[in-house]
Amino acid sequence: MTKDMSKLDKVVLEARRNAEKRAQGYREQALKLFPWVCGRCARVFDHKNLQLLEVHHKNSNHDDNPPDGSNWELLCTYCHEHEHSKLKDAMGRTGHAQHHDAATFSPFANLKDILKKK
Repeated sequence: MTKDMSKLDKVVLEARRNAEKRAQGYREQALKLFPWVCGRCARVFDHKNLQLLEVHHKNSNHDDNPPDGSNWELLCTYCHEHEHSKLKDAMGRTGHAQHHDAATFSPFANLKDILKKK
């Protein structure tokens, strides 16, 4: 069992290292391509707080890293978390995006008639 766990540990460690290398590569590219400004809240970053600026993959595929950066946008930690929470909320408990019908109730539909009566 210990031998199997050590193999598993090695596989997990290697996968994490590869993911970190890949992330470091596209992060460095994105920081060279784009101004250090959050794409949502417009917060400006400098070398002191640059660790709070993250690369967001627009299509949610972290392996889709075109050299022109067309799948990336720089977001601050807070806006990046908000983007991902919107996706989680849309997927709901089932894990699939849910379709919601548009609201049909119109509270002011008869307002004109009501005002005419007064």
